[in-house]
Amino acid sequence: MDFMTAFDISASGLSADRTRINTISMNLANAKTTRTPEGGPYRRRTVIQQTADVDDPFSVHMRSALDRNVQGVRVLAVARDMRPLKRVYEPGHPDANEEGYVYYPDINVVEEMANLMTAQRNYEANVTTVESIKGMYTKALEIGR
Repeated sequence: MDFMTAFDISASGLSADRTRINTISMNLANAKTTRTPEGGPYRRRTVIQQTADVDDPFSVHMRSALDRNVQGVRVLAVARDMRPLKRVYEPGHPDANEEGYVYYPDINVVEEMANLMTAQRNYEANVTTVESIKGMYTKALEIGR
């Protein structure tokens, strides 16, 4: 594996992890949102990822003479989770129905925090990989002097 291949794989991971972190943060921020512009309570979102050939503009321009197949990760979509809503009896709430129940998103804060920590660790691992590759590249250049 050459340096550029390793950079491309880490870059795809960084991009996917950034999307996951942003989505999880949005879920945590809206854990008690009962009214959205679309109507109804906020629906939890989840990121759908898959392995993919990395062929971004950077790799196109820096591609070696060899035809390489780089496997990275990409975000397919940010999908709405269709878990059933939590029904809580709060008759004084402005969004309560005729029976006094309010529907809240089914967002488990502990689950979201665990997902956030995993995404952050993945992001940190990809940053460490990029830094290691840069160090190896620098050492290789020093050997050539």
